[in-house]
Amino acid sequence: MTFISDPVFYLIAIPAILLIGISKGGFAGSLGILGVPLMALIIPPVQAAAIILPILCFMDIFGLLAYRRTADWRNLWCLVPGAIVGILIGYLLFNHLSPSFIKILLGLICIVFTLNHYLNKKAADYKTKPNFYKGSFWGSIAGFTSFVAHAGGPPLQFYMLPQKIDKTLFVGTSVWFFFIINYAKLVPYGLLGQFSTENLGTSLALAPLAPFGIWLGIKLHKMIPEVIFYRIAYLLVLVTGGKLLWDGINGTFSVF
Repeated sequence: MTFISDPVFYLIAIPAILLIGISKGGFAGSLGILGVPLMALIIPPVQAAAIILPILCFMDIFGLLAYRRTADWRNLWCLVPGAIVGILIGYLLFNHLSPSFIKILLGLICIVFTLNHYLNKKAADYKTKPNFYKGSFWGSIAGFTSFVAHAGGPPLQFYMLPQKIDKTLFVGTSVWFFFIINYAKLVPYGLLGQFSTENLGTSLALAPLAPFGIWLGIKLHKMIPEVIFYRIAYLLVLVTGGKLLWDGINGTFSVF
């Protein structure tokens, strides 16, 4: 089995994987959306996504151990069926959709959602409840964007954040959700030929970072009060939305 030997790649990939782990372990995947863009500074974005997926699946095991008894099952029932449909659509359209188009769409969703929260006081104070139709809609978008670029966090947050549930329940539900859809993505990724020996070898080389990143995320999660958690969550949605919109307009995955 071979692996990428360029040391510059690992200077970018190691922080990217740690960032994904911290995000998954304590912040419901908010910053994990930047993993593919960071690694794509050195390698093609499709290859970056293929390398990251097995590591995500490895991280999901540790995340599930930490949050195995913590999940809002009503919300998962609303979200997961739509997410599977979104993954299927992503698989069928994988070779036909521009990554720039997906990034612009997702970036606009994040920005509009966050600005609505800050500018519309009634919307910010309003608390929603689990809803199968809304969950299916946002779940399908999360499944689709997760398949294309492991960017399912913002659509999930769009649906979950207005419910203002306990922060630990929020993160635990996110962990369970991405555990399910990441493992579901393995089959179509394999059918598309994304798991070359080089990609899998590089995933294996980076895999030891997974539990450390998850551990850091859990520690930070416990240290941050719930009010601050939600402020950070909304800020991260806005930042990642701006990042996606910028990359989409420029037609690149560049982080700068």
